[in-house]
This record gives sequence, C-alpha cells and structure tokens, in this order.
Amino acid sequence: MTRLLDGEISILGRITDASNATLLGEIEGMRVVYKPVAGEKPMWDFPDGNLAQREYASFLVSEKLGFHIVPRTVLREGPYGIGMVQEWCEPNAEIDVVEFSQSDSPVMRKMALFDILINNGDRKFGHILPVDRTDVRGCDHGVTFNEENRLRTVLWQWAGEKFTDIEMSLIQQFSSEIRSEEFANLLAEHEIVAAIARAEELLQYGIFPQPSDEWPAIPWPPF
Repeated sequence: MTRLLDGEISILGRITDASNATLLGEIEGMRVVYKPVAGEKPMWDFPDGNLAQREYASFLVSEKLGFHIVPRTVLREGPYGIGMVQEWCEPNAEIDVVEFSQSDSPVMRKMALFDILINNGDRKFGHILPVDRTDVRGCDHGVTFNEENRLRTVLWQWAGEKFTDIEMSLIQQFSSEIRSEEFANLLAEHEIVAAIARAEELLQYGIFPQPSDEWPAIPWPPF
C-alpha cells in the first residue's frame, strides 16, 4: 500500500470510454487507475468534486467487511491534483462476464450484497472484473452512497431471496462501521444517516430488495 500512496505516478494514457477523466498510470511497475477530482464532471444528484471520496469509501466497506471486491484504493495527490488511485485489475478474458454475472455464483451474490450496502447506482457488466470463478473484483464506485435509493445493477437474480445468517451479520457490521469518523470525513452526515436507515430496513425485512418502480433498475447502457 505504501507504493500506491507515495510512489510517483507516470501517466500512460487516458481511458477514453469513461465519463470522467480516468487515466491509466504506473507506479514503480504497478499499473494503476488515477481519477483526479479536477476531471470529475458535475452531477445534479452528487456534490461537486466528491466522487473520488465515494470510491475510497466503497473500498473501505469492501475491506472492513471482508468482501475484498474493490482493488486497493487510496486518496492522494497526483500529476493533476488530488484524486482516487486504484491498483489496476485485469479481468480474465476466458470468462464470459455477462454469462458469469447472471449465474448463481456465490461470489456474484457477494457483489450483489455489497452493491446494496453502498447503494451503487452504476453496476454495469463492464464494472465486473472476474479474476477467476472464485474471485471477482469491481470498479467504478463513484456513484454510490446517495441519500436516495439509487441501486442500479445488472445483478437482480437474488431479488426477494432471504439473506443468510452470514449476510445478516454483514449488514449489521456495515451499520456499525459506517458510523465511524473515517466515513464522516468522506460522506455527508445525511448520506450516512440514510445508509444506516437502509441497512436497518434490510435487517427488518431480511431479503434482497426488489427492483423499484421509481427509478431505472439497470444502468444504461448496461455494458
């Protein structure tokens, strides 16, 4: 993690299919993704210059709850100012990401729960990075932790199913962890309050949520 935090970032190029400035870089031979705050486009439903913090908050949830979905991520200065820097994860080209993500694989179910907790508004197929069939990573977690319910995902195959005891425990742990000062420095107070309320509702009903009629259930385009 020290290299990711302190190493000099050499820019290799721009990832052109991203909506915000997303740069491919290298730190002492390690490839990274660098998203400077200065390159974030304003969004009507998120504070300006706050997407990098949400990426980092998502990483913290992933690590603290043992999901290990988000590649190593830090907030730091770079060639174009402070931003999110994340270790590059190369997906396994032999795995059909659409077919695999629509399966009942336990690792995909784990990602579905993770997205519910962080209120992920942009889980596309292209944001799913299977390393192998037992290890799946995810990227692009800037559109998360909105105060309003904004879950948009291609992972709806467990909608209505009961949470396992382990999943219920993870939801309880999330409700506790999100109250810490670490998250208070990344998210607005009302967003944290909303995240806790969503977790409490999940615990009350004990099932994976159903798609809503109030907003699109799947991000567009889904790839």
